Amino acid sequence: MKKTLILGASTNPARYSYLVANKLVRKGFPIVNVGRKTGKVAGVEIEPAEEIHDDIDTVTLYVGPQNQSAYYDYVLKTNPKRIIFNPGAENQELADKARAQGIEVVEACTLVMLNTGQF
Repeated sequence: MKKTLILGASTNPARYSYLVANKLVRKGFPIVNVGRKTGKVAGVEIEPAEEIHDDIDTVTLYVGPQNQSAYYDYVLKTNPKRIIFNPGAENQELADKARAQGIEVVEACTLVMLNTGQF
């Protein structure tokens, strides 16, 4: 299964990152929650962007482009197979850096991808 790092994880049930975390876990996908606040989402602790996970297939972004530069190194060192830029998280600079490293860049909604079997 595609281990997914959710960047911008939130304990707020109204946030898409919260909905995606729960949907991924229900579908059997292992997740890593990364965010600024502490707490648990879908039974998994939210951790700070410190530990580099070397087994991530997908990073799904729920951080606006204006706040992403602080995470560039973290995301790129994680070296995922793909990065999903969810609506509102599109960022040409990070996308270009990822492509240069051989990472697939997808501009889509992770929740829709999960609901339609495209994940």
